[in-house]
Amino acid sequence: MASEQVAARRWFKHSDIIVAAAVLGMVVMMIIPVPTLLLDLLLTVNITFSLIIMLISMYNNEPLQFSSFPSVLLITTLFRLSLNVSSTRLILLNGNAGEIIEQFGAFVLGGNPVVGFIIFLILVVIQFIVITKGAERVAEVAARFTLDAMPGKQMSIDADLNAGLITDLEAKTRRERIQSEADFYGAMDGASKFIKGDAIAAIVIVVINILGGFAIGVLQRGLELTEAINIYTILTVGEGLVAQIPALLISTATGITVTRAASSDISLGQELSFQLFTRPRALAIASGALAGMAILGMPPIPFFSLSALMGLLAYSMKKSQDAQEVRMIEQQQEEEVEETKKPENVMSLLMVDVLEIEMGYSLIPLVDANQGGDLLDRVVMIRRQCALELGVVLPPIRMRDNMQLKPTSYVIKVKGVEVATGELMPDHFLAMSSGLTDEDGIPGIDTVEPAFGLPAKWVSGNLREQAELAGYTVVDPSSVVATHLTEIIKGHAHEILGRQDVQNLLDHVKKTHPAVVEELIPGILSVGEVQKVLAGLLRERVSVRDLVTILETLADHGRATKDTDMLVEYARQGLARNIVKQYVDDNDTLYVVTLDPAVEQVIRDSVQYTEHGSYVAMDPDKAQSIFNSLTETVEQVTQRGNQPVILCAPVVRIYFKKLTEKLVPGLTVLSYNELEGRIDVQSLGVVKIK
Repeated sequence: MASEQVAARRWFKHSDIIVAAAVLGMVVMMIIPVPTLLLDLLLTVNITFSLIIMLISMYNNEPLQFSSFPSVLLITTLFRLSLNVSSTRLILLNGNAGEIIEQFGAFVLGGNPVVGFIIFLILVVIQFIVITKGAERVAEVAARFTLDAMPGKQMSIDADLNAGLITDLEAKTRRERIQSEADFYGAMDGASKFIKGDAIAAIVIVVINILGGFAIGVLQRGLELTEAINIYTILTVGEGLVAQIPALLISTATGITVTRAASSDISLGQELSFQLFTRPRALAIASGALAGMAILGMPPIPFFSLSALMGLLAYSMKKSQDAQEVRMIEQQQEEEVEETKKPENVMSLLMVDVLEIEMGYSLIPLVDANQGGDLLDRVVMIRRQCALELGVVLPPIRMRDNMQLKPTSYVIKVKGVEVATGELMPDHFLAMSSGLTDEDGIPGIDTVEPAFGLPAKWVSGNLREQAELAGYTVVDPSSVVATHLTEIIKGHAHEILGRQDVQNLLDHVKKTHPAVVEELIPGILSVGEVQKVLAGLLRERVSVRDLVTILETLADHGRATKDTDMLVEYARQGLARNIVKQYVDDNDTLYVVTLDPAVEQVIRDSVQYTEHGSYVAMDPDKAQSIFNSLTETVEQVTQRGNQPVILCAPVVRIYFKKLTEKLVPGLTVLSYNELEGRIDVQSLGVVKIK
């Protein structure tokens, strides 16, 4: 092996000298006569070299693997022309051009010069009109399309490089490949003209050999006309065949090279066998067609023989494909079994989906786009909506079927725990009353809207327009699930937001505001402490989208206190404008329920401070009295058509919210520090201790 590599290196080391000497020798052959023995050897070399070129083109996986082909075409064309000149000189001077030319001529002519000459012309026409012309056209089109596609390919490489999908070295390699393809096809477009000119030259040389041979044989050598025709026709046809067979091989190689797809990764033979003989149905139809033609009167032996052969191939291929599919299925099953046995695969069982929807089998069409379901698209919009309204990026929401559920029910889970459930009627619409409609106005199945607990009805599709005209709000089942899911996400956003999510948000902010992030973390607060503050805001449905303001506020007050509740209050004050604007009307009026000073004082006195935080420890009787007054006041405000908003002192707000969040979960509690001076506050009631 080492000796072969050494010999190869020696050969490549002196290959430039060998090629240069060979080209000079070809030119010299056109001037200096060549002995018949040497001519026979060179003609054999020409045939061998042409055969090698054709085989190389067939075994190449892509055209660029034979990038020197255009230069090879020029050299081989020059070699054939020099052999034509040398053989023509010997034919006209001596009437003898060696054994190879004489044997070729005698073999093809078969004793009839006219038939032999016609066969020779047919070969020339095949090469010139069919193969050479087609290869020339394909090379021209390939060069044109390759050049036209270069700007787009360059832009694609730049885009991949800018996106970080490829390295600088890979980008450079791909650019060089594109340039090489353009150069190759452009060179092939020009080199194909060599073959065309060679075919024309072969016809001219044949005519010259025959006419010149007749003249020399009859006039100079004194031969009879018949003898001259026989001698010079054999030599001319033999010389033409010896030259045209290598030319035909190289023309074929040219056509194969320029018609191969650049993305192919197998040889031509493998590609043809894979694409032509891996379709048993096509072979079976061909077998039937051949048998039908034989029955209709075609020669039975060849047609029935080929029909039987095609049928046998189709049967064996079908059987082989079926066996291969069975083996692949068995292998896949074995791999799955082996995969489940690996210890590390148990770790996947520990993963819990943050958000998950399980559905009964009757609700699967809501998810399947092929059946008209659009729930997946709605989930995408929910993630966008939560990013805009809450400022958090939700993790993927897994949707799966559960055969243990009722066919028309669904379950929403947060971190693997069921938090909500609902039931749908897939072929109906949910009609919700606006309060001004006649409850008995339309027929339907009474139900409760799952997101907000409003009374509603399931109505059939043909009653949808009637329900809308009657004043009902009508939605489809997908909208019901989407609305329910949105409310669940808003209510549990503080549970969904984890430390890694916060870190991702911080990394995003750091790209545009690195100073605030670097000041706050880790010098003042940790990621976990920031996560607790954000969770505290989300618990009260305060958007954390303005994360820069939140981080700056924490940086201002984080050194003074590490109490999460106090940091949440400071952050709320920083976001005061965004928090309050959703509760004021068009006249900047805020309708609120205030706390009696005695209530605020009781709450202040009930706050217990510990090293782990603060909490409210209130006398049960006083707490119950406050709850009763709050409930009564909230009902009065709601009946008047206003949203209940509690307004209290800043030091009391967080504790009053904690005290009442289980009694009135969605109650909005604001502090005086969160109000701007332009806001007109109107009190609708006071919570007192009775």
